[in-house]
Amino acid sequence: MMNISFRTLLSGLLATTLAVPLLAQADSRQGMAERLAERLAVNGQPMPVQSVSETPVAGFFEVHLETGERFYSDAEGRHFLVGDLYENGDQGLVNLTEQGRNGERAARLAEVPEAERVIFRGAGESRAEVVVFTDTTCPYCRQLHEEVPRLNEMGIEVHYLAFPRTGMNAQGARTLQQIWCDANPSEAMSAAKRQESLSGAADCDNPVEAQYHLGLELGVQGTPAIVMPDGRLVPGYVPAERLAAMLGIEG
Repeated sequence: MMNISFRTLLSGLLATTLAVPLLAQADSRQGMAERLAERLAVNGQPMPVQSVSETPVAGFFEVHLETGERFYSDAEGRHFLVGDLYENGDQGLVNLTEQGRNGERAARLAEVPEAERVIFRGAGESRAEVVVFTDTTCPYCRQLHEEVPRLNEMGIEVHYLAFPRTGMNAQGARTLQQIWCDANPSEAMSAAKRQESLSGAADCDNPVEAQYHLGLELGVQGTPAIVMPDGRLVPGYVPAERLAAMLGIEG
């Protein structure tokens, strides 16, 4: 896998010549997408294509790179469009690109086992689940944590994943590692959110760094970052009642 940035490849290029032959017009759109994925290159360098999928726009395909970047290309790979694709429908503008991101985000998070999450559940029936990328050094994360009991009362589970916002070499990352290493990580999480010092070890086999990189891949730029069940990313603090309304739950 090449760690190559799409924008870096395009930087300074006034004209792009791609090593993609003209595809036969008889090819199906699926066949054209597969061929594009196999042969897409810039300046003779193969691009790190993760997938190519059809779009509602005839002749254009969405290219998803292994770096997480997306762009649109014609079937021959000669013309690129960078940005989000919108549909202008009866209900207004719909961001089709973001819808795709949401689905992939939800699928990736579904792969994270419960054993690697710090989970807060209420005593009653679960009505919804949100995943929150958190950092105990973040004031708004602490504010959101104060809302967790109310969320649990309304049947909303809160599943924490680690996202040390200043990187893996900061004290915040060590504190998160201590939480995940603790015999009772939920209690350790609450203590850290109260700004209490933790004395436990931080050197166990823990998922903090993997979750940090997962967050970056999924578009997390700060904390708290709330991911809804459908994969929508909601950045920042949201009060319990408003979050419940966004989930279609009445308090």
